[in-house]
Amino acid sequence: MSAPASLLRRAAVEGLGTAALVAVVVGSGIQATELTRDVGTQLLANSLATVFGLGVLIALLGSVSGAHFNPAVTLAAWFTGRRTGDGPALRDVAAYVPAQVAGAIAGTVLADAMFGKPLVAFSTHDRFHSQLWLGEVVATAGLVWLIFGLTRAGRAHLAPLLVASYIGAAYWFTSSTSFANPAVTISRAFTDTFAGIAPASVLPFLVAQLVGAAAGLGLVAACFGRPAAADDEVVLPLGGQQPAAPARSAEESALA
Repeated sequence: MSAPASLLRRAAVEGLGTAALVAVVVGSGIQATELTRDVGTQLLANSLATVFGLGVLIALLGSVSGAHFNPAVTLAAWFTGRRTGDGPALRDVAAYVPAQVAGAIAGTVLADAMFGKPLVAFSTHDRFHSQLWLGEVVATAGLVWLIFGLTRAGRAHLAPLLVASYIGAAYWFTSSTSFANPAVTISRAFTDTFAGIAPASVLPFLVAQLVGAAAGLGLVAACFGRPAAADDEVVLPLGGQQPAAPARSAEESALA
C-alpha cells in the first residue's frame, strides 16, 4: 500500500478526474446528437457513457484523492468531518474546489476540440425553470445521501458501482437530468452542445445543488444518527488519506 499522497497530488488528481468526467459527459452528448435525431436515444447514450466513465474514474482514483470530482461532495465531507477529524481540512477544500472547477472547464474544451466544435462557445440551452431547480435539489440530495450513507453503513467499497448507477438513474428520474455538481454545471456553460447550460441558468442550479447537499446530509443524519469516530474505510468523503482498514469478513473481501 503506497504512502498517502501529498495535497498537491490529490488536488491534481481531482482536477484530472473532473476533467475526464466532463469530457465523457460533453463528448458523449456531442457524439449522440451526431448519430441520431431522437432525443430519448441521445439521452440514453449520454447517460450510459456517464455511468461507465464515472464508475471507472472512482475506482481508479478513489484511493488517491477520494474521487470527489464535485465541490458539493468536498464541502459536505469537510462539514461532516470537522468534528471527528476524518474529513478533509479547509486547506484541502481550498485546493480541491478550484482544481475541480478548472478541470471541469478543461474537460469541456477537450470534448469540443475532439469533435471539431468551437473550443469555447457559451451555451444557449436555457434551463431557467423552477421545476429544474427542484430536480437539482433532489438529484444532489440523493447523491450526498448515498455517498455518506455508504460510508456510515460500512459499504464505501461499493461506491464506484453504486454512485455511478445512481447518477445514471438520476439522468432519467429528475427533470434537470441530474447535473448534481457545481463544477460540472459551470463547465457546461462553455459548450453550445447537447450537454450545455446557458450562463444565465447556472447560478440557480448552483444554489439548488448546495441546498440539495445540505438536505442529503440531513437524510444521512436521520438514517444513521450523528457520526462517531471514524471506524470504516472511506472512498469518497476523505481526501485520499484513508485510515487502516479493519478486518473484513470473507463476504466483504470478495465484494471488494
